[in-house]
Amino acid sequence: MFIKAQRGFSRSQVQVALFIVVLLAFAFSVTAAKNASAQSTKLHPLTDAQVGDLLVGEFRCLACHGGTGRNAFLEKTAPDLSDVGSRVSPEYLQRYLASPSATQPGTTMPDMMDSFSVEKRNEMAEALTHFLVAQSKHEFQPESSLPVDSNVGKDLFHSVGCVACHQPREKIELEEVEDEDEATVETAGKPSHKMRVVSLDHLPQKYSSKSLSEFLFHPLPIRSAGRMPDMKLTTDESQAIAGYLLGTENSVPEPLKPRDTLVTLGKKLFQELNCAACHNLAGFAASQPIVSLAKANFDRGCISNNNSPSPRFRLEASQTRAIVASLTEANKPDTDQIVLAKTLTAFNCIACHVRDDFGGVAKDRNPFFRSSEKNLGDDGRIPPPLTLVGAKLQPVWLKKVLFDGESVRPHMMTRMPQYGEPNLRHLPETVARLDKLEEVDLKLPSPESKSKEEQEREKKLRAGGRELLGDKGLNCVACHNFNGKPSPINKGMDLMTTYQRLQPAWFNNFLRKPGAYRPRIVMPYSWPDGIAAHKTILDGDTELQIEAIWYYLSLGTSAADPSGIRRLDTKLAVGDSARTYRGRSSVAGFRGIAVGFPEKLNYAFNAETGTLSAIWQGDFIRVDRGGQGSGGFNPSAKPIQLAQDVSFVELADESTPWPLRPVMTKEAPVNPNPLYPKNLGYQFKGYSLDETSVPTFEYQSGLVKIQDRAVADQQNDKLRLKRTLLFSTTTKRTLWFRAMTGEITSESDRSYKTNSLRLSIPECSTMIRTISESPKLQELLLKLDIQPGKSTLEFIYEPLE
Repeated sequence: MFIKAQRGFSRSQVQVALFIVVLLAFAFSVTAAKNASAQSTKLHPLTDAQVGDLLVGEFRCLACHGGTGRNAFLEKTAPDLSDVGSRVSPEYLQRYLASPSATQPGTTMPDMMDSFSVEKRNEMAEALTHFLVAQSKHEFQPESSLPVDSNVGKDLFHSVGCVACHQPREKIELEEVEDEDEATVETAGKPSHKMRVVSLDHLPQKYSSKSLSEFLFHPLPIRSAGRMPDMKLTTDESQAIAGYLLGTENSVPEPLKPRDTLVTLGKKLFQELNCAACHNLAGFAASQPIVSLAKANFDRGCISNNNSPSPRFRLEASQTRAIVASLTEANKPDTDQIVLAKTLTAFNCIACHVRDDFGGVAKDRNPFFRSSEKNLGDDGRIPPPLTLVGAKLQPVWLKKVLFDGESVRPHMMTRMPQYGEPNLRHLPETVARLDKLEEVDLKLPSPESKSKEEQEREKKLRAGGRELLGDKGLNCVACHNFNGKPSPINKGMDLMTTYQRLQPAWFNNFLRKPGAYRPRIVMPYSWPDGIAAHKTILDGDTELQIEAIWYYLSLGTSAADPSGIRRLDTKLAVGDSARTYRGRSSVAGFRGIAVGFPEKLNYAFNAETGTLSAIWQGDFIRVDRGGQGSGGFNPSAKPIQLAQDVSFVELADESTPWPLRPVMTKEAPVNPNPLYPKNLGYQFKGYSLDETSVPTFEYQSGLVKIQDRAVADQQNDKLRLKRTLLFSTTTKRTLWFRAMTGEITSESDRSYKTNSLRLSIPECSTMIRTISESPKLQELLLKLDIQPGKSTLEFIYEPLE
């Protein structure tokens, strides 16, 4: 960063690189908001040197330089360049390389060729552009904007959370917002934790609607640092936002045909500029680090304002001071408190959440946080506080929220972003060490105990908990859904998730003083000053009432509905194209997805385990209430039930038992292995719909990525389900596929059946083995040798009933 460069193309010229195409990058100011008013929270609690630590990581100083007195924190990886030629307009790419800050103000990519003449910079940028385009496997497609409703894209952009980091493009007023909102940060006259927000005005020149929508749908494979997170958009939503951001006048040039001479020169420049120090590109490795930053001369080099021949970062004075403080202040190990504050600041979590006395929604962003349930107030539209989150959420649930996109607030428009597990892997353990509440003993009846006294206590708690939640008791179901069934008034988070999500001590404290943990929550105080408001249930015993509710919710789906809940059974049909519905189901688990086809053939997919779990003919499904993904579903006809365990596993050998999913019962309601799929290497990545609304599920088994698509097929008047699996891996892997269970008959090497289903498989190694003491219960295992690259296998499911 501080090296003096000479003219020419030698590596010592500019041995620092932060290189290429940035949609959004964060940087941070020097000073914490030390004088925040009593009505507002601080923007962040970091000192100048701690902000400098973030900047050293943000600008990747250590990618080219030796060690410092302090360490960079959460070093930001640069975008992957392996297919940049298909994502970015070549004309824009060349302009950006020649002068990043002029082309995209606010970018963290330095001006690498600032010391050269304009003519020379353009020549170098042209060569690099030809080289990068030549490395790309696909061509840039400069089609005009897709036909999307710009109003849909506009609404999504301003509601799902984009405006927490990007500048809003519209002004709206929200009558519910109050001046003294405790969840709001007053930013006027105070330094922001972000130096500046990168404008999106450059997008129409940079992207096509296809490349931008694909990036918005899956940003993390390209920008693994997570500063641009995955907002859990569907393909339709990604296309709508891309169309809105690009506008109707989006016009980009034709694809570039790389010229060999320029490709050769660009390759040389890519190596000499040490671009691989920051960017991933196959076949290129970073050079050895140069001069240590601990001995840097701050009056010259990258961060100085002197007219030296070094790369130019265009830093503000506050940033320079912060970096200098970081590099000169004595190094001390970060405490958990500092690690957490740095993490929340680096990923801009504090744009939505409050933690202790810092963070929160800025007043100019407040109107964009909305809810479908206005009666829930601010609690229904503002993301929850992170104060004591380590004592609040079960560790397993926190990991599900951070890494699996779990959500229990369908009424909240703003979504919880996914930053990528490698970036936040340290966070659950950090908050668990920091956040403590005095433990409480909410006794659960022991399933092993058969004593009459224990049985009577269990019966008493079960009845009391049910009555307390119902409309004859505390009427919790007036504002909360229950077990997938809607509340008759408001549609707050489902009470059935409580036991899985919350720790007992937090639950106990929250019920007693909800406002102390969720300021301005509309939830009433049912035990003010520890005294039960409802005297007739369980003799008004506060401790026993709270224990009863905890026990009742621990029963899970076996808990009977409280009074006041009405099951709305709605039949859904399939029209002229495929139909997809998400919700919990007995045939597909908690994260079930039903898919129906006009041919009257349907199937269910368990997204929790990556398994095709049921097939049925005839009518589609019945749901407990209307609305996409809003409740549970069950097949409208008798289903052919398949196993719901994880489908793909790397077994140690042929004798290794198949790892079965844990099953909870009324007697044993606690999940003994809540991370069962994750521990086996399974991760669900979402799904996309094609032009006929047929979904393709994307998930991962270890190091193998899988795309899973099934369509209805008819042959000789027989309905079949044709399932295509596309495998992608960089190394050879052996996966076992559990394709069928039950009483299995082998018709041939390629055909197997049970009493209700025939399965045709591709050529591969197979094994049928008994999975219980009964020889009638068997499993068909397929040994799949997955080669590097991409490979496809096809399976045909034919119902026999």
